[in-house]
Amino acid sequence: MGITALIDYLKDNPYFGAGAGLFGVGMAAAVGRKSAQMGMIVFRRHCMITLEVPSKDKSYYWLLQWISVRGTKTQHLSVETSFHQSDSGRITTKYDFIPSPGSHFFRYKNYWIRVDRNREKQMVDINRGVPFETVTLTSIGRKRDVYFEILEEARSLALQTQEGRTVMYTAVGPEWRPFGYPRRKRPIDSVVLDKAVSNKILTDIKEFIGNPRWYMDRGIPYRRGYLLYGPPGCGKSSYINALAGELDYCICVLNLSERGLSDDRLNHLLTMAPEQSIILLEDIDAAFVSRDISAESNVAYQGLSRLTLSGLLNALDGVASAEARIIFMTTNYVERLDPALIRPGRVDVKEKIDYATDYQLQQMYLRFYPEESQAMAEKFSKSAQDENAKISLAQVQGLFLQYKSEPQAVIDNVEQLKSL
Repeated sequence: MGITALIDYLKDNPYFGAGAGLFGVGMAAAVGRKSAQMGMIVFRRHCMITLEVPSKDKSYYWLLQWISVRGTKTQHLSVETSFHQSDSGRITTKYDFIPSPGSHFFRYKNYWIRVDRNREKQMVDINRGVPFETVTLTSIGRKRDVYFEILEEARSLALQTQEGRTVMYTAVGPEWRPFGYPRRKRPIDSVVLDKAVSNKILTDIKEFIGNPRWYMDRGIPYRRGYLLYGPPGCGKSSYINALAGELDYCICVLNLSERGLSDDRLNHLLTMAPEQSIILLEDIDAAFVSRDISAESNVAYQGLSRLTLSGLLNALDGVASAEARIIFMTTNYVERLDPALIRPGRVDVKEKIDYATDYQLQQMYLRFYPEESQAMAEKFSKSAQDENAKISLAQVQGLFLQYKSEPQAVIDNVEQLKSL
């Protein structure tokens, strides 16, 4: 049988015709389905843009807050409870509704954007005890600018809630977390230090912040360390708080006596500190005593935690220490500190915040009683110095708070400073 005859026979065979038809339909469906899949892959790759934001990224919370304000068109919501503290100290509760896990849509300018909030049920953040989450934004187009605009708007919205306030951070595990409520910024002139001390520190730190190129051109590490020492209650911590408000910086408080603090964790925390922040090491003498003092008292040197002195020194100016960093240390007993800790390079500026002088007493008197004359302020300072030569600002403020509207009573009862 020839080829032509075989083809004619197969064409006339009804069983073969039915099978070929079904095979053809199946083949066409498979090819169509595969083509659609490939087409969708090509379309997503070249005509769509996707942004994934994991929950460990700082912008994740900014983005969720921004989405809640923009208001996605969805009936499926999650509640986010926050608290706000007014200037008077009153705390109010605020409820924000944000899209629940799942898919949602909203329109931004000329773009329709799909929001996918996914929660990993099998993975949990050990430090916070909550599941890992991701938010994925998907839109049609090839321009990334839309996502930059969204993230910038989210950042600006988050900063508006902190405007005019100082945010305090504390170390929790390997990260910094906000501590308490953002505090109202304290005016720099509300902390009355001795003549030129406040201006000296403020001028130095502004010069450091404004001249990073100077350090880079000379190969000098771009970091600055300050040590404020002196008797308790004289304004060391208060001045740092006011300084952060003046610079629009946050404060990262680090307790070196914490038992869980190790050399590696300290170095990590100093490296990962939030931008525009002051790292505050308060009462550093409580964590480390000079090796000479330890030797004289026949006590082997050791800190109160797993942190070692060498680890602290390396974190401050070692090879792996962070750049663009401002550290403030405070102590009531500077003589107890190891010389290696406060040498130049680790501590660049040392300032003694001492007992109140005549200038400070007069300035505080006029601040509390602005309607009074300079002569009354001088009379108060003379009376206070005659009564007790060593007076802290905390004692003076305590006396003023007892006689808020009685400037003469303050002078008449100046002997109470001894008991405050």
